[in-house]
Amino acid sequence: MMRLLWMSALVLWAGAASAASPEQDYIALRDKAIARTAAMERAKTPIEQIDAENEKTLADLEKRLGDMLGPIAVKGFPQKGKIALETLNASDIDFGMLDGLRYFSDHDSPSLTVSTRGLTTRWLRSYPNLRLPVRIEDALKLDKFYADAIGSDVTFSKTLDLALETPGGADLAVARLGGWTQDVGPIYDQRIIVGVVVGDRVLIADAPAVPAVPRFSECDAVWAAANAEAEKHRTVYFDSKLQNQRAYAAVNVAWNKGNADYLACMARNLRADPSFPALLAQAQSLADRMAGR
Repeated sequence: MMRLLWMSALVLWAGAASAASPEQDYIALRDKAIARTAAMERAKTPIEQIDAENEKTLADLEKRLGDMLGPIAVKGFPQKGKIALETLNASDIDFGMLDGLRYFSDHDSPSLTVSTRGLTTRWLRSYPNLRLPVRIEDALKLDKFYADAIGSDVTFSKTLDLALETPGGADLAVARLGGWTQDVGPIYDQRIIVGVVVGDRVLIADAPAVPAVPRFSECDAVWAAANAEAEKHRTVYFDSKLQNQRAYAAVNVAWNKGNADYLACMARNLRADPSFPALLAQAQSLADRMAGR
């Protein structure tokens, strides 16, 4: 009799241990939808039908994320989030963003993306071609993480790091000032990015810098000189019959060096500017609120 009771308990335990977690169910549904979309594309299914199928799945995934994350209440952001995934079609340019919910009012307003440690780690491991570290703590310190996780079809370029005090209750808090771009050179629309890890949650805030980051004539001159140098090499490249590859390489060298020199100039000038303490305070306030303070 005791042996039967023991075997029954073992069977129940094994069944519970093998049951899929909400996170695993979410990943399974997402991956199944991605595979189905690829199959429908190969079968020349009308795009309207593919989009309709994906909209239904995204709504289901959004609900599952909400159940996993629970209530999110960060002052300054809406309490209802929208799934951060833009598409389930692997051929779309904005495919493969971080699994989570995004809280924002409109396109230009501050946004907050919230995920879990598990989903973030899975995401880092799922896209080895991105060449990102698999540890969340390391990834959050790289501009490329933000570009790939929340940037869709743009990249993030850091102007400088903003030193934070880690809020009570948070495991990690990092911040940087920079901008979204599709090109090299000055980004005048500067934003503050803050990444915070609190328990099982990974939170990323993106907000316009307040006050607006000033322009410095010294730094504009650095970029103007570099751009003029690049344009000289561009002229040589396009005027040469064989389109001289040395000239082509020299264009990129001039632009990349000019961009690096411009950013160094901005960091040097900005740290001494009267606006800098307010930018630090904005980043710290975001981190504190994201940590529930």
